[in-house]
Amino acid sequence: MLIIGIAGGTGSGKTTVVRKIVESLPEGSVAIIPQDSYYNDQSELPLAVRKLTNFDHPDAFEWPLLAHQIEELKAGRAIEQPTYSYITCTRLPETIHVEPRDVIIVEGIMTLYDKSLRDQMDLKIYVDAEPDERLLRVIVRDIAERGHPLEMLISKYRNVLKPMHDEFIEPTKQFADIIIPNGGDNARAIAMMQLYILSALKEQRLARAER
Repeated sequence: MLIIGIAGGTGSGKTTVVRKIVESLPEGSVAIIPQDSYYNDQSELPLAVRKLTNFDHPDAFEWPLLAHQIEELKAGRAIEQPTYSYITCTRLPETIHVEPRDVIIVEGIMTLYDKSLRDQMDLKIYVDAEPDERLLRVIVRDIAERGHPLEMLISKYRNVLKPMHDEFIEPTKQFADIIIPNGGDNARAIAMMQLYILSALKEQRLARAER
C-alpha cells in the first residue's frame, strides 16, 4: 500500500492532480480521503456559532481521527469515513465505507500540516500556484457553483484565505517530497509523479511476492 498526501492552497489545482493520478492507475486501486471530511463535529453548538467557523485554520480539523483512520487503512482494515455539511457547519450522521486499496490519497489544504499524519505518508506532494491564479480560480468556482457575490469573495480572500494560507498552508511546502508548480497544468511534473507511483507499487508487489 502507498499512502500519498496531496496539499496546496485553495484553487491550486489539487483536484486536477488527484484526478490525473487516479486515471493513471488501474481501476479500483485508489481510495481518496478528503481532508474536508474531518472538520470537527460541532453539533453541540448553536448554528449561529457554527457559521463563524474558520475552515482554513488547523483547529477546524479533528486530526487524531484522520490519522487513526489512515492507520486503520494501512493495517488493512476498512473505515467509516465521516461526512461534513457546509450548510449546517457540522458533521453528518452518514458515513462512507472505505476499503483498503493499493493507493490511499489524502487530499486537502493542510494535508501536510499534522506530523502524526505526515509520518504515515510514503509520498508527500505540494501543489503550487501563483496567488493571483488561485484567487481567479476561487472566484470563478464560487460564483459558478455557489452563487457567491464577487465582493464577498474578495473580502474573504483578503481577510481569511490569504492570511491563513501564508501562516499555515504555505509553510508545509517544506515537508513535500515533490512540489508541482502550476498545479494540474504541469504535464511533465505530473507524468514524472505518475511514473514514480507506478514504480513504487511495482517494488512493493515484488517485495510481497518474495516473502
